[in-house]
Amino acid sequence: TPAPPNTLNFNGAHRKRKTLVAPEINISLDQSEGSILSDDFLDTPDDLDINVDDIETPDETDSLEFLGNGNELEWEDDTPVATAKNMPGDSADLFGDGGTEDGSATNGRLWRTVIIGEQEHRIDLQMIKPYMRVVTHGGYYGEGLNAIIVFAACYLPDSNLADYHYIMENLFLYVISSLELLVAEDYMIVYLNGATPRRRMPGLGWLKKCYQMIDRRLRKNLKALIIVHPSWFIRTVLAISRPFISVKFINKIQYVHSLEELEQLIPMEHVQIPDCVLQ
Repeated sequence: TPAPPNTLNFNGAHRKRKTLVAPEINISLDQSEGSILSDDFLDTPDDLDINVDDIETPDETDSLEFLGNGNELEWEDDTPVATAKNMPGDSADLFGDGGTEDGSATNGRLWRTVIIGEQEHRIDLQMIKPYMRVVTHGGYYGEGLNAIIVFAACYLPDSNLADYHYIMENLFLYVISSLELLVAEDYMIVYLNGATPRRRMPGLGWLKKCYQMIDRRLRKNLKALIIVHPSWFIRTVLAISRPFISVKFINKIQYVHSLEELEQLIPMEHVQIPDCVLQ
């Protein structure tokens, strides 16, 4: 029987393939000459020698950047102290740049998902951005993480706005979620009522909803509600609210008629007082 061809002929001409003969290799386990374990095979070429002392390592001051967006990689701290320190001086945007958890935006708006009372809520940060200064961190008092939360009513939206109820609904969620972020132990709320026109005062229903949505831990840890420059209207609202507010909460309310009097009660170096309230 003739031997089968060892090449494929595409051009019609038969050409003899050149055969390369592989050198013989000794695969014995000793390190004799020619063995794969001999020094000839184990030697590392000079051009592959690596000197670890010559390897460049980044300095501690070098910043690591994401290739996608160029943001610096920073160590994050979720403690209320770190949150308060990272807050801007003229704004209370507790959620950074206002992006969603996955960094996306829908329908041209920026959203934030928060958990309040074991329920998930979405906050339209784009709509409430002009009013975020309504709640700020005013530092600490006493020993430990006893926070001072400042609520400036002058930054509330005007009730004449077309989207007023929608804004107040999202602002309400923002205020409650801010308390969850800023409060670690005991805390007090300083309510700046001065320089707030009647059309910007929160309604009774909004205040009632805020009180009912506050977690039981936050209600218990609230040591004082200081109302600065109380008006006849705010006194009336609190009097009407007595049926759905506990006696313990009512006893925590304290009226302060001037900033000088407030300074006698709490440290003021980190309390943001709006210019209109100062005037």
